[in-house]
Amino acid sequence: MVACDYPMVRLGLASIIERESDMTVIGQASNAWEAKEIFCQQQPDVSVMNLRLLKLSGVATIQTFLTKFDSANILISTNYDSKEDIYSGIEAGAKGYLHEDSEPEAIKSAIRAVASGKSYISPIVATKLKEWMKKPRLSTRELEILQLITNGKRNHEIATTLYVTEGTVKFHVTKILDKLEVNDRTQAVLTAIKSGIVSF
Repeated sequence: MVACDYPMVRLGLASIIERESDMTVIGQASNAWEAKEIFCQQQPDVSVMNLRLLKLSGVATIQTFLTKFDSANILISTNYDSKEDIYSGIEAGAKGYLHEDSEPEAIKSAIRAVASGKSYISPIVATKLKEWMKKPRLSTRELEILQLITNGKRNHEIATTLYVTEGTVKFHVTKILDKLEVNDRTQAVLTAIKSGIVSF
């Protein structure tokens, strides 16, 4: 099954798949509801899905499929390549993550890999994951505070914004400086912006 809300992409994927003697597209869906209907009726060996289908997110659809059929093989095909998109798709249970810029041979390889129970991450996405893994890992609270520091907020202002004590903010700032391996707030902001951890 191919599920994508962009007709050109959906038809293109279907065309690539149909050229292979060992592959058949049993259905095409333009939104999450159609995908669910086809999936429940046909139970395809592999479901190639866009991460953000119309009417319902692709992640929610993946979770629904796996709730009913825990052996479902889901291959995400999308041009959304932010860390959050990739992690959410994989955490939802997808077996593979294919970027829509991938060549036809890569698409076919991904489908075959997922069909055989293996995982597949396209080189484009794998490169991004490696880049993110090199970045310092900050907690959600530390990221919030670092973003507020980047926005020019002082400790007492951050404390008021987050409804915590100034002492708590100072504790987190110390942890942030330690994790980023810098000596002061200015260096922390510059490092965070350069690494893409926060926006400016």
